[in-house]
Order: sequence, then C-alpha cells, then structure tokens
Amino acid sequence: MPYLSEIQHRRVIEPNGNEIGTLKDLAVVPQGQFPAVQWAILATGDGERVVKWSDIAQEIGHLRLRGRIDTVPDAMLPPDALRLSRDLMDKQIVDTHGAKIVRVNDLQLSDVEGQLRLVGADVGLRGLLRRIGAEGLAERLFGRRLPRGIIPWHLVEPLDSNTPEQGVRVTVPRTKLALLHPADIADIVEEMAADERRHVFEQLDIETAAEALSEVEPELQASIVTDLPEERAADILDEMAPDEAADLLQDLPEERREELVELMQKEEAQDVEELLTFPEDTAGGIMTTDFVALPAELTAQQAIDRLRELRPDPELTYYLYVIDGQGRLDGVISLRDLVVAKPEQKVADVMDPHVLKIDATASKEDVAALIAKYDLLALPVVDARHKLIGTVTVDDVVEIMLPRGWKKRSSRTLAR
Repeated sequence: MPYLSEIQHRRVIEPNGNEIGTLKDLAVVPQGQFPAVQWAILATGDGERVVKWSDIAQEIGHLRLRGRIDTVPDAMLPPDALRLSRDLMDKQIVDTHGAKIVRVNDLQLSDVEGQLRLVGADVGLRGLLRRIGAEGLAERLFGRRLPRGIIPWHLVEPLDSNTPEQGVRVTVPRTKLALLHPADIADIVEEMAADERRHVFEQLDIETAAEALSEVEPELQASIVTDLPEERAADILDEMAPDEAADLLQDLPEERREELVELMQKEEAQDVEELLTFPEDTAGGIMTTDFVALPAELTAQQAIDRLRELRPDPELTYYLYVIDGQGRLDGVISLRDLVVAKPEQKVADVMDPHVLKIDATASKEDVAALIAKYDLLALPVVDARHKLIGTVTVDDVVEIMLPRGWKKRSSRTLAR
C-alpha cells in the first residue's frame, strides 16, 4: 500500500510531458471508515491549485494531469475537508487500544478499484524513517523488518476540522471515546492540551464525563473544571459522588467554587456544602453522603420495596444502616438478612444494634485504623447527636494511606 510520504512532492506533468509543479497535499472529507481522496493540492509556478483527484493519473515516478493545466477546472475544498499533510502529519491522535496519545508519522493510503482511500495512520518509527528515506537502510542495519505501527483510520477522527489554522489534533469521535473505560479516557485527556481536554468534556455525555473526571489526576481536575462553561461544569459535578465533587471544589478559588455550587442541583449542592464544612483530615472531610438508611419502623418487605425505589449503586448495599425518627444510627443490616427475614418483621428486630461508627471530627488516621482492624468495607460517620451523616469506604482509606493522586495511578495499573 502507498503512503502519503511516497507520493507527496512527486512531479505533476501535463499530457504532453510538460512539468507544471509538484503534489503538495491531498484532501478528504472525513466520513465513513476509509474516506476517499477527492482533491489534490498542487504547488505550481503560479501558486497553489486545487484540482479533483479524478483529474490526475498515477504513473511510475510522477503524476499526470488528464488535460492541460489551463483546461482543468479549479476545485473548491469544502469547510469540513482535511488536508492530509497540513492537518494530520506530525499531529497527535488517540491510540484507543493503548489509551494514549501518539504522533502521526505518515498516512497509509490504498488504491481500491481505482479509488485512492485513507486507510490508516502510521505512528511507528518505520513511518518516520520512511519520510526521511532511511527505512530501507535501517532495516539493513537491524537485519530484519521493522514493526508496523498502523492505527486503522476508522478508529480516529479530527477533533475540530473547522480550525486547521490552529493545528488540528486528532482523536476518536465522542461516541467511540464514550465506549472506553473512564480510567482510559482519563489517561487520554491527561496527555492532551488544555483546549482539547475542554472539547472532550464538552462533548461527552454527562455521566461519562463525571466518571472520567473522577479518574483524572487531582491537579488537572481543577484546571478542566475552570476551563469549562459554568453550567456544564455544574452538571458534571452534580453527577459525581459528593465526596469527589467536594474534593475537586476544594481546589478551586473560593469565588469559582461558590458560583458552581450555586448552579448545582439543590440536593447535590447541600451534600457538597456539608462536606466542605469539615476539615480535610477528619472523618467528615473524607466521607461520602451516599449511603442507604432505612427507618427502624419499616417491615422487611417495606424496606425491600424502598430499595427498589432507590435503586442504589451496588457498593451502597454492602451495609444497610438503620436509623430512628431523628436520623440517629440504631444499627446495621445486611442485604442477605433483609431478604431472608419474614416480610412482616420489623427492620429493628432484624438489624444488628452493635454497629461500629466514628465521630465526624475523628482523624482520618483513626478511620483507617478502624476499617483495617475490623476488615470493614465501610464505616458510618455520625455527628455530635449521633445522627448518621455519611460513610467512609475502604476506597477512601486507600487514598488516606497513599499520597493524593497515587490512588488513581495504582488502581489504573491494577486494572490493566
């Protein structure tokens, strides 16, 4: 298959053999899996000329116009056209398999039934060597064929093809990006420039954006939220876990923090504001307000019906907390015990009243010690009146024991 570097700068001649210039670039509209080359940009003595690719024939060592240059009609590139060399070569793309940013060293083309198509991006050393004419020499020196580094074109797409003068970056389209694991999306955006990160978080659906932002390194989270429009940033914060949203907001300037909290939904904003009142090194500062609390007077059947209504995340059902009429913590019940209980039994009669808890003002080290000692998945947090106000999960303890930001790095490594 030919590569752009192999045909770029070839001589262009008229039917009579007169040389009228060289091939400067090719252009496509980035639609479909493998877009067709539709235009050629020629460098002539009179300046740049755009002609249809169908007006050119490929011949050994050169390209030949099908008519004289003064009879070949000028073509006009549409706004969404990509010039392969100018807009793609030496720009960055996302490797969706390796979840990383890589540079385009060459572009692979294919002549399919007389139609030249863009089929891949060469991001390997081989592509770079090919462009400087050293591919064959390098293979002779190494005594073997160099590995290919081709990413199929259907896995990449321009991030913003309407502003080529700013230097077009390339990424997977938002629909494909959204299919990746949030940790992989985070890895990708961390390698992007600030404007690219903003574009990604503007295009992702809110749920995916929130999950991905939670995985981004803490020092970048605040930068991303600061660059986003206020309403978009507030929507993403609404979707995040309250403790994660509070941690992020804590890193923002006070004025920006207040503006975003004001735009958040009332219930989510209240949860976040409550968390922001606690010092970061206390149980209240690291807890989450996402938990399941069941009134003690409910029957087992009513409690199960309540869970069906709430539809909590699976991790919130490890422990079901039981509270009295004033919201004070009375006990804990497992989902198993609730399911096997007689439907008419009161939750208060099935629960375990001996529940470990910790005061919101306790140090985070005390929290970690309790969770580690008793091998807990979560530890309830109460205020001075013994009202249940949150829980600290074992994941939060991992973050306590590791420097901020290392938790995300280590969890991503283990997940691969």
